[in-house]
Amino acid sequence: MKQRTITLVLLFLMLFLVLVGCGGPAEEQPVVPDEPDPVVEPEPEPEPVIPMGTNHLTGLPLELDYVNDRPVAVIFNNLYQAMPQLGVSQADIIYEIPAEGGITRMLGVFQTLKDVETLGSIRSARPYFLEAALGHDAFLVHAGGSEDAYSNIKSWKVNNMDGVRGGNDAKIFWRDSARKSSLGYEHSLVTSGENVQEYIDSTSWAKEHSTDYVYDQKFAEDGTPKDGTPAEYFELYFSSYKTGRFTYDETTGKYKIVQYSKPYIDGNTGEQVSVNNVLVLETDVRVISGDTEGRLKIQMTGTGEGTYFCGGKAIAIQWSKKDKNHPFVYTKLDGSPLVLEQGTSYVCIMDPDKSTLTIPVPETSETESAS
Repeated sequence: MKQRTITLVLLFLMLFLVLVGCGGPAEEQPVVPDEPDPVVEPEPEPEPVIPMGTNHLTGLPLELDYVNDRPVAVIFNNLYQAMPQLGVSQADIIYEIPAEGGITRMLGVFQTLKDVETLGSIRSARPYFLEAALGHDAFLVHAGGSEDAYSNIKSWKVNNMDGVRGGNDAKIFWRDSARKSSLGYEHSLVTSGENVQEYIDSTSWAKEHSTDYVYDQKFAEDGTPKDGTPAEYFELYFSSYKTGRFTYDETTGKYKIVQYSKPYIDGNTGEQVSVNNVLVLETDVRVISGDTEGRLKIQMTGTGEGTYFCGGKAIAIQWSKKDKNHPFVYTKLDGSPLVLEQGTSYVCIMDPDKSTLTIPVPETSETESAS
């Protein structure tokens, strides 16, 4: 019995050792690292609130710093050989006015030159360009001018920057080497928005409109004439040299402009110039008697008839300009103020005896004709 007990104890010990050996050492439990504290993203800083006013030339919002500034008017070369113009698409108002020999030039009016890069090519002034600029109380950028224009600049006290006969102001211009080599010397004079603004800031000229200056043009979000006739396309034949073509783009709500049978391109952006409003103003245009260059005398004051285009429609209007220092005022035929669409405007000055405005009658289908 005693031997049997010893045997059983030995067997139990052997079994215990076998079981412990098979199990091996106890597995260590993985150490779970402490979770990091969540990263708290800083609150984004709010965009600075920029006080906004209204651009009197477009009816669109504009930073208050620029609202009462005197604008800048730039005379652009519009010869075929001088294309493309640079910076014209950023103008708030573009005036196209005849010059001698059947050509036209543009006067671009900019309420602010912020973000405006190269401007050009710059060409010479005529008295009627001065009258358009003075109507906006604008600084004038030009390159030379007729003797009448120079006389008027002096007597009318026009604040101007001249790339031909200027003093320190001439330093803001330069000859663009690429344009000079490809387009010719006379089409290469340019400046920049920054140069012009820095020069203006350095002068003693009044930088803001005087309290008695008024530009009272009204604007609406949609300026399409309710009683207008269809005008999704029209042409303005200035002369055998220049015809402008305008096509309404429903996608953008603007008129795209073509000249010299090609899209009117701004060389800075490569994009076609397009505008919300087109105004064709009829007036008297005559060659100055005895002027060997065929320079023109254009009636820019008084009253006249015209046509307004917006939203693919057109209506007859009247225009008036009290004197050289007042802006154009536009009214409907019933005498009520013409409300333009918010955005850019293109104003064409033409003589109905020498130039032709054509608005094709929309084609009607056979079904519509039968009804």
